[in-house]
Amino acid sequence: MSTSPQLKRVLARVEGIPEAVRRDMQPAIRKSADELADMQRNLAETSRDTGALIESIEVTPPGGTTPNYSQPGGSRTAHELEAIVTVGNSEVRYPHLVEYGTAHAPAQPFFWPAVRSLQRRITNRLNRAARKAVREHWSEE
Repeated sequence: MSTSPQLKRVLARVEGIPEAVRRDMQPAIRKSADELADMQRNLAETSRDTGALIESIEVTPPGGTTPNYSQPGGSRTAHELEAIVTVGNSEVRYPHLVEYGTAHAPAQPFFWPAVRSLQRRITNRLNRAARKAVREHWSEE
């Protein structure tokens, strides 16, 4: 599989981050993903029918694999500096219909509104964690 020059540059920079800095960022990454999943579950309450959709919202920790048929993107493995929040699984394959609506049902968005409302907060948290980890560990290696 070929990759773009931009992706190669980003991956090279990520690989250049010292291990201690990566390790210290893990809690902030996990906390951000959990916070996002909680908000999505709260916003999905308005569309509750059986509760299966809400129960399918899952956080995949760094190094974990997302469920098959999850939205967005299906099954994939998270990088060590990435936690993935997905909705859906092999039994719940309709989250996009709830999020965007159909010709017979209105949209009841829960996924992207949570992402948009927490984006700045999560970015700030991760930036603080990165700065702190770099200050503490960069000169060690």
